[in-house]
Amino acid sequence: MNLKKLIPIIVVAVALISGLAIWQISTAVTPSASSQSQPQTPSTGSMTVLPVTTNPITNTSTTPGLVITAAAVQDNTDPATKAAIGDRLQLSVKNSGTTPLTGLEIFYTMKDSTTNATESYYQRLDGVQLAPGAVMTIDFDNKTGAGHYPENNFSLYRSSTNKIDFTIEASATGVAIATTTAVKDAGTGEKSD
Repeated sequence: MNLKKLIPIIVVAVALISGLAIWQISTAVTPSASSQSQPQTPSTGSMTVLPVTTNPITNTSTTPGLVITAAAVQDNTDPATKAAIGDRLQLSVKNSGTTPLTGLEIFYTMKDSTTNATESYYQRLDGVQLAPGAVMTIDFDNKTGAGHYPENNFSLYRSSTNKIDFTIEASATGVAIATTTAVKDAGTGEKSD
């Protein structure tokens, strides 16, 4: 076969393959509309969670209204069934006020008690509205569904066998920040389910 006749065919084939590869890369990187519209229900592994260097919560309100009623990072239980579940950062927050709460945010820092290494994480609870008197449980466990949020599987909490101290802040628009602490005892690392 004549090489001069093959050159245009090869050029067209290379252009088609390159265009297909670029299209596949761009569609794989662009999140779907459904994942953007439901940030409080990410699918497992769909979000990368990285530590933050500063606390982005800027709430200065002193009005009571948001309370952290429970916090656990080991020996967790399902709040509905009371059955044991895998270890994770789990918070229960209550609206102790008389108006619905919106603009919920969580900021937490973990500190290795032996090495003094620290990591901090931040999560907005977009779309969440907490009715007066209502309690909501928040699980950082990489699961899907309401109340479930991503976690870093490579954090100090998951990788260190030392005691890890957590300091936790919850914030909502128009009410004072609620704070609490939790402790992971020294051991082989916490187990997720």
